[in-house]
Parts: sequence; structure tokens; C-alpha cells
Amino acid sequence: MNEPRKKNPTFSVAVLIVVVVLLVIATVLYNAITEKREFDRENAPDPATAASAPAASGSGASGSAAQ
Repeated sequence: MNEPRKKNPTFSVAVLIVVVVLLVIATVLYNAITEKREFDRENAPDPATAASAPAASGSGASGSAAQ
């Protein structure tokens, strides 16, 4: 009475394509975040230099305002 429905091969191919595209996007994002962290770790400014830079520019700005 109830015949089993035939499987649609197009649907399974579409699901496979969507899964592959999502995996590629996830891989690209993972690599980008990993490379950014590695780049930031290698090129991090020296804490002493970074702390003194705003103080030097701040004192120069207040010194010119006093004149």
C-alpha cells in the first residue's frame, strides 16, 4: 500500500557541498586567527617602549600648550 520513496541523490550532493564549503570556511578562519596570534606574539612591542611613548608625546603636548 505505502511504497517506499526513492532517495533523491541531488539532495545528498547538495548537503555534501554545503558541508564541504562550511569546512573550508572554518579552516580559513582558524588559520587566519592562528596566524594573527603568531604575528602578534612575534611583533609585540616592548612593554617599556610602549609605556614611555605616550608619556613622551603627552609631555610634549603639554609643554607646547604652556608656551
